[in-house]
Amino acid sequence: MENAIEIKNVGKKYNITHMRGGYVSLRDVIMNVLKSPFKHVKHKAKSVFGKADNEEFWALKDINVTIKKGEIIGIIGANGAGKSTLLKLLSKITPPTTGEIRMNGRVASLLEVGTGFHPELTGRENIFLNGAILGMTKKEIVERFDDIIEFSGVEKFLDTPVKRYSSGMYVRLAFAVAAHMEPDILIVDEVLAVGDAEFQKKSLGKLDSVSKKDGRTILFVSHNMSAIQRLCKRCILLEGGEIKMVGETKKVIDFYLHRKIEANKLSLEKRQDRSGSGNVQFTKCELVSITPQNHAIKLKLSYRNKTENLYEDVKISVDIKDANEEHVSDITNNVLDQRIDIQKGEGNIFLEIFGFNLESGEYSISLFMANDPMNSEILDSIENVLLLDIDNDNFYSTGKLPPIRSRSLFNFAFKDNN
Repeated sequence: MENAIEIKNVGKKYNITHMRGGYVSLRDVIMNVLKSPFKHVKHKAKSVFGKADNEEFWALKDINVTIKKGEIIGIIGANGAGKSTLLKLLSKITPPTTGEIRMNGRVASLLEVGTGFHPELTGRENIFLNGAILGMTKKEIVERFDDIIEFSGVEKFLDTPVKRYSSGMYVRLAFAVAAHMEPDILIVDEVLAVGDAEFQKKSLGKLDSVSKKDGRTILFVSHNMSAIQRLCKRCILLEGGEIKMVGETKKVIDFYLHRKIEANKLSLEKRQDRSGSGNVQFTKCELVSITPQNHAIKLKLSYRNKTENLYEDVKISVDIKDANEEHVSDITNNVLDQRIDIQKGEGNIFLEIFGFNLESGEYSISLFMANDPMNSEILDSIENVLLLDIDNDNFYSTGKLPPIRSRSLFNFAFKDNN
């Protein structure tokens, strides 16, 4: 099969400048000039602004990958891994520092919201502008015009400048244009996350359709592992600007999520990837017991109050996500009107879940604490503190499960009318 994209030994370097000498006021600058005008002219950069230190930062290093024509390939990785930088290189927004990129065919990119359209032009005008940029004739654009409008759902605002569009409207029109202009290679960043769930589903279906029906090549970046797995047969994992793994999507995602969990096994006290005031912080999350017979789970949440205050009636939330990082449930004390007070010093909170009726698989636990039900002060928020490996294959005590994949399992009984 013909190659659509060939990336060989590609790297991208940025030079970061750090200024030494601290903040200099306008008054200081004027006084320095008046005192030593000739010295200032000779050494103006050094005396006024301080000395500059340059640091090299490689956003991408030694990237080698070949993508076949008609392939939908996913690109995943943590924030800062180099995903967006790679897409910008492929979109020719910025050139690589090293290596070469060969692309066969017409390329359309849908990156961050705000790129691709001229804000002063109307939606109608931007459709024709984008088509022209892609090398299409006016006749070709007109032939696809009605399909673009119908798909985007922005017909009422077609003659309104896009600068007045909401982010959701902007993305819907931008995606519709990119998908219907029939580029040979379509590059899509996380931008689809802006749209509503219905439009996201519609968009994923369109991507799948244009790839299978028309043989288009698609590069799809997303933090939604379920969408990646649904759409892509092959996946690239980026980590620290380098390719960590390329292969079958499920294997790459499993590898990525396990690495993520392993990285987060660090003591909660030492974890820096958290948010909140830090006045009270979770220090440990332990699985106390799990009872397969009645599917009950008991967790112990340890905390440290770093202040001399007593926090009364706090909000505690335990967020559960599946292996694809999709939200499964949020358990919070407020829905049961259960009061929890945070004492001075160290303490523990116990949570018992009576009926963890989820399909077999791995689930991650994230913790959240606020000083009151209104979240007036977020005390601590930290993700992936515990990995639960659930085995519910014998949930019905028959060794059988529903033939269609079910996230939740229910106890039920059929009765005939006899």
